[in-house]
Amino acid sequence: MQLEAIAAALWRANHVAVLTGAGMSAESGVPTFRDAQTGLWAQYRPEDLATPEAFARQPELVWRWYAWRRELVAAAEPHIGHRSLAALAANLPGFVLITQNVDGLHQRAGSPDVIELHGNIMRTICSACLRCVESWSDDWIPPRCPTCGSPLRPDVVWFGEPLPRGALEAANAAVEAADVILVVGTSGLVDPAASLPRRALARGAMVVEINLEPTPLTRSATAFVTGTAGSILSQLADRLC
Repeated sequence: MQLEAIAAALWRANHVAVLTGAGMSAESGVPTFRDAQTGLWAQYRPEDLATPEAFARQPELVWRWYAWRRELVAAAEPHIGHRSLAALAANLPGFVLITQNVDGLHQRAGSPDVIELHGNIMRTICSACLRCVESWSDDWIPPRCPTCGSPLRPDVVWFGEPLPRGALEAANAAVEAADVILVVGTSGLVDPAASLPRRALARGAMVVEINLEPTPLTRSATAFVTGTAGSILSQLADRLC
């Protein structure tokens, strides 16, 4: 399917949903979850650091790993694909952006009301009371919650943890309503996010996958467009905005 036909479908749609994954962030220089294991961290598997059990065993190690990852994210900038999605949100009705990424680049590019399925690495919460904490004064590593004194942690979903209920419900509602869904830079392997486009296909929605390589979704998608997120999304935005 040509981009002109996809753009026309987006223009006709009453509701549009977009699901983005790690490939979107990679174009901004943010390493994928497993590619981040370099240098001092090469000896660890992500699965050994991104669990509640790891944080309970070695909270300082986990905190330092996420502090290093935050530095990588803070140095990254949204690319033209991020900005194109912000433009589409301003020009298409019923537009909802769902992301598996935790870097906040969509918001920095101007996208409003992003549904974050896996949280945001730039936010910090209390590991016990789950209160969002923006600043702290102690020198502990990890720092302590100013309310209850428990260790602070990044506001991300770790292995073995459920997705935020509100975010998952909002994503499901968006997929149920969407006439067209763009799936951008995802592996198609991580549930429940991977189930969202499959559910849309089951109810007859148009699902367009944008990726560099085929994924488990490719064979059943309505259309598969090979290319970078920045290139394809900017071409769609040029046709619609």
